[in-house]
This record gives sequence, C-alpha cells and structure tokens, in this order.
Amino acid sequence: MPKLAVDKLPAYRQHKARGLAVVTLNGKDIYLGPYGTSASQAEYDRVISEWIANGRRLLEPRDDLKPDLTITELIAAYWRHAQSYYVKDGSPTSEQVWIKLAMRPLRRLYGSTPASSFGPLALKAVRQAMIDHGDCRATINGYITRIKRMFKWAVENELVRPDVHHGLQAVAGLRRGRSEVREAASVQPVPDEFADAVHPHVSRQVWAMIEIQRLAGLRPGEVVLMRASDIDMTGSIWHFRPESHKTEHHGHNRVVELGPRAQQVIRSFLKPELDAFLFSPAEAEAERAAERRQRRQTPVQPSQRNRRKRNPSRRPDERYTVASYRRAIQRGCDKADREAKKAEGLPSDGEQLVPRWHPHQLRHNFATRIRKEHGLEVARVLLGHRSMAVTEVYAEMDRSRVAEIVARTG
Repeated sequence: MPKLAVDKLPAYRQHKARGLAVVTLNGKDIYLGPYGTSASQAEYDRVISEWIANGRRLLEPRDDLKPDLTITELIAAYWRHAQSYYVKDGSPTSEQVWIKLAMRPLRRLYGSTPASSFGPLALKAVRQAMIDHGDCRATINGYITRIKRMFKWAVENELVRPDVHHGLQAVAGLRRGRSEVREAASVQPVPDEFADAVHPHVSRQVWAMIEIQRLAGLRPGEVVLMRASDIDMTGSIWHFRPESHKTEHHGHNRVVELGPRAQQVIRSFLKPELDAFLFSPAEAEAERAAERRQRRQTPVQPSQRNRRKRNPSRRPDERYTVASYRRAIQRGCDKADREAKKAEGLPSDGEQLVPRWHPHQLRHNFATRIRKEHGLEVARVLLGHRSMAVTEVYAEMDRSRVAEIVARTG
C-alpha cells in the first residue's frame, strides 16, 4: 500500500554548486553544512524534528522570542490551538467556552500590551476586574489558571520568554475568607417533593433519566449516553461502562452498578439495536404527538392526519445532550410551578412554589443518601471518585461491599 504524501519527509539533498546539504521546507531552502558529513545529517534531523513539532511549519526567527507580540495576538494564537485540542468525539468541549470567558477581561485591559511585559501585577489587575464584575471565587480561580496555561503554552512554543510564565505562577489563587470576592452557593440535593413535582410535566424519557440518576448516581453526561451495548446484564447487578465520561482523559475507568430498581426503569427502553441510545428526544416527540392525537375530541380530517413536514429545518436529535436534558427539567419545573400556583389561587408572577433545579443536583441526592446509610467510603466508590490520597487497595476493599449494597438500594 503506497504511503500517503503527508508521511513523506523532505529529502536531504546536495546543492552541487556550493557543495552543501540542503532541505526545502515550506518552499524555503535550509542549508545544513557540507554535504555527506555527520554534522549536516545531525542538523537535518534537528531541523526536521522542529518542523514536525511545529505542525510542519517553519519556526519563525526568535528575535528574543517575539518581543512585539501583543496579548491580543497571543490570545488569537492560543485560540487556534484550543479549537483543535479541546475537542471530544468531533465536538468542541466546554473548555473552549471557559477559555473564551477567561480571555475577555485580559484582552479588554491589556490587548495592546506586549505579552513579554505582562507580569504578576497585571494579572492581579485582571483578577480584580473579574471580582468587580461579580464572578465568584471558584470561577475566578479557574479563569486565572487558564490565563497561566496560555502563557505556559506560549513558552512551550517559544512565543514568550520562560520567565514571563514563571512570574505569573507567583500569583496564588484566591482563598476563602481572605478577600472580598463572592462565594458561590454550594450545590445542594433536590428536595424530593420538587423532583417529583416535574413528573407529570416531562416526557417518560426525561423522567427515566431522573430516576436513574437518583438510583445510581450517574452524571448527566453519562445518563444521556446510555446504550444497551454499554451495559453488562449477565448478573443480578448490571454494570454500565459509559463510552465517554468526565475523567476518561486521565485514564480512569468508570463502572456504574445498576440495582434491581434501576434495571426496571431501563428495561422499558431497551431496543433491538444495541448501539441505539436508550433515551431519545425523537421518540419523546413522536410519543407526545401520538398522545395529542389520541386526546383530540373532534374528528381528524383526512387532510390533517399527517401534517408533518417532509424536510423540516429542525429535527429532534437521537439522543439528549446535557443542555437539552437540563432545559427539559427546567420547563417541567416551570409548568409544575404554574400548576401549584393555580391550585393555591396565587398570582403567576409571585414567589416560586416549585423552584428550578438542574440534573447535577440529582447526583448529590444519591451521594447524600448513600453516605448517610453506608458511609463516605462506599459513597466515594459508587460515585467513581478518585483521589491521590486514596489508594487502589482502599478502593478495592470498599468495592467488595458494593454488590450487596446496590442489591438493596438500587
């Protein structure tokens, strides 16, 4: 099978008129020294290695590492890197969004400033602007970490001097109670009455995902991806191995135990196609339309029996995303709130009787229940948490109790 052209390396050649070795990169001749010598061969290897490491592009002259490079230009270069690096399954990850948000105050305050002169005091000024904007401490610390990471990338690619990044590392993260920065409210479990209130106002697919999260502690990003092919159903306790999960890029395996109650929820959504997603917005929409037709009291005219467009501009997806799952829950909360106010005879614009909540809180419901009934160690194992302070032996000792506990609680 012939090799692709992209795999071929530019040739080590002889410039006969000058007796030198030469290689052509991006249309430019690079002279390597006397042809046929070990020194020119070593220089060829070095030049080619740098060219490949730079994405098959020539390294630009350093000029003391581009002292005229501005912060705006650095952000643009880093953004090109982020668009190709922070991608998962062909789609941009949420990290791209966080990078954009982190760079906005930096560009607004220091866009025209040379990157080589950006120091710790400038970074603290950017941080203060974030505080004044009202961002919470954890968010600000995340933004500052991303700015530092950009300068680290710039050092790696020889765009700024190493001492620039080294100086920024001296800026410590904001500590709780040590500044006027706002603290974010901690995520709390959803009270059961608020979770149950949305049941009549969401599709059976959304309600099934809510139930599975409460019973098994899945992350929202895991429950929306459930497929029969990812579930081992051979034993009394099923084992779900998500195809994609939060910590997979760290090399961690994720196994979720599913007990009898969770299995009962899942059974009604199993499909002949093992790779099909269990919970489909397209199916939910089809069921909703069929229910509306069934509830219709007036006869349906022949011309109105199928009013679907042949080529609609927008079709329901085959699976939920975390965002669409969250929106479905929030719409259910709003409908439940309106119904509760109507039953109480209260104005619709009054204080919410059923407040909005999000699916991430359901994982806290599970964690709180398991920790209360079986202890912190078992909760950590069931949730798939890992810590440098917890050894693999410790985790295995906990897992020996998992099957017994899941059989009773899941």
